[in-house]
Amino acid sequence: MSASYGPMVYDYDPMAPDYGELHIVGGTAVQPGAWAGIVSIQDPWEPGTGHICGGSLISREWVLTAAHCFTNARNINMWRVVTGATQLTQLGPEVQVRQIKQLRVHEHYTPGEERNDIALLKLDQPVVCSRYVQLGCVPKATLNVLELKTCYIAGWGSTTTRAQRPNDILQEAKVHLIDVWLCNSSLWYAGAIHTQNLCAGYPEGGINPCQGDSGGPLVCKDNGAAYFWLVGVTSWGKGCARANQPGVYTSTQHFYDWILIQIDLQPDRRASRHFTTAPTPTQKPRPIPTPLDRFRSCPFSLQKLVEFFTQVQELLQVLRRKLAREAG
Repeated sequence: MSASYGPMVYDYDPMAPDYGELHIVGGTAVQPGAWAGIVSIQDPWEPGTGHICGGSLISREWVLTAAHCFTNARNINMWRVVTGATQLTQLGPEVQVRQIKQLRVHEHYTPGEERNDIALLKLDQPVVCSRYVQLGCVPKATLNVLELKTCYIAGWGSTTTRAQRPNDILQEAKVHLIDVWLCNSSLWYAGAIHTQNLCAGYPEGGINPCQGDSGGPLVCKDNGAAYFWLVGVTSWGKGCARANQPGVYTSTQHFYDWILIQIDLQPDRRASRHFTTAPTPTQKPRPIPTPLDRFRSCPFSLQKLVEFFTQVQELLQVLRRKLAREAG
């Protein structure tokens, strides 16, 4: 669904999601290029940098973010998406800026409610991939997300519970995934968490990281390889750094098919390019991280390494055959 740019109104109640304090407490500044898939979504009429929400590149033309970022938004075609940035007040030559060509909010999202808090932005022109601009990898159903142990959030949200201004430098923090059943218990969120959500943070709260910037990424390292999965979109939470009230994220895995439909990836293309072969009954399926775009449009760093060693192996085979002929 292409979202209307007209005003929307939130309807709050005591257990309604709190979108107003989504920021990282206890995080650390990141080095340039460390979060190559994150973007800053900016409204030029807002003070300072205009930063409104974070987002994640999932193809050269599409950004995944939260639906609630666009409630009451106007003139979205004048907003900008900043990629490759770390410090928002000092945009270097590695930064690419795009306009928003299209906004697609989930058709069942209702402002003020926590369900279906997911949206996609189509950029006015594709990004050019580099060390500072890369694509996130959305997991499909075969990945057991809750088994992932090393997870991080990032964003430009304020770094204290009192400050309301966005932070100038991108912050990151390590978090733990928390079982949704525990997160939904009476002393935690008391039934407000849905199957389409993930919880991440620390049970004790305190000075630990709480939530990342709205719309920003929750990523987790694959247990058996050196790459990260984009498993969540920062959605809401109750305050920040409170015990038993971790950050709540929209599960990207839950909306995998919806994402594919929205960005017009046809089933035959997905089957030929982005799905692993069907496993035999005795074979455990292993998901492969693939940006939702053509392989060559934005090379994944691990893929480059695999291609390099494949070429080395082919070269060695040629040399072996040549030496065998000479010896014969």
